Amino acid sequence: MVDLRVDLCGIALSNPVIPASGTFGYGNEFREFYDPNILGTFSFKGTTREPRFGNPTPRIAECTAGMINAVGLQNPGIDAVLATELPRLKTFFHKPVIANIGGFSVEDYAYCCEKIDAEPCVGWIEVNISCPNVRHGGMSFGTDPAGAAAVTKAVKAVTTKPVFVKLSPNVTDIVEIAKACEDAGADGISLINTLLGMRIDLARRRPVIANTMGGFSGPAVFPVALRMVYQVAHAVGVPVMGMGGVSSARDVLEMLMAGATAVQVGAANLVNPCACRDIIEDLPVEMERLGISNLRELRI
Repeated sequence: MVDLRVDLCGIALSNPVIPASGTFGYGNEFREFYDPNILGTFSFKGTTREPRFGNPTPRIAECTAGMINAVGLQNPGIDAVLATELPRLKTFFHKPVIANIGGFSVEDYAYCCEKIDAEPCVGWIEVNISCPNVRHGGMSFGTDPAGAAAVTKAVKAVTTKPVFVKLSPNVTDIVEIAKACEDAGADGISLINTLLGMRIDLARRRPVIANTMGGFSGPAVFPVALRMVYQVAHAVGVPVMGMGGVSSARDVLEMLMAGATAVQVGAANLVNPCACRDIIEDLPVEMERLGISNLRELRI
């Protein structure tokens, strides 16, 4: 009998599989496919202080072994999430959820995190300082150790729940930034967000994405994500949530061996709405095949 349980900052998860922010909405849309309570938890859609329509279309482009998106943090805003999305979520999801928070200033992050911290259904706060699809904020904080530390410190000053800082792979030294977040009080690190990419429409002779560039995700980025998870997990003393191109139970096991405590699944949910369910079902099979009895002793 295999044991899928993991511990994330003192909160027990029945398994390590977590749909990533931006690929699972606020959970409601996936109820018709399977019971979301089979998940370890999920990270809900990136939420900002004000409502955002997002970037102009087209904002999705297909790629070999992946996709590019430039959605731009489309969301109803923190007040609507508190008034509408979370009350609905509580009616069907009976586990603590991860609140993903975006921002355009240190004050934005602190404001939203303080408000969401008061919600009993929120178990962890994931601070996204790595979105490549918005200007004047987002990734600009996550590419500079001082900026990353400033956001982390401001958020930790107004929250009581574990704070994970979500980092960008579009940097020279991911370890330096992760350490800066840890030193500023982060309880964990989430990585990686999307790589920056683009496609060109040959017939129209212009970029496919209206925003020109967007976030590249999918199976093609998995080796980069795995490398960064390994580097960070072996350099910091806080837990890491690994993500980036994960699409199978074997990918989850690789991430755990690299040092991740839990694993988020992103673009795979957009290709197959049942991706996370399938991974959870496949995990015990792969574990038995590889002689693994529990997931807490895999780190290499």
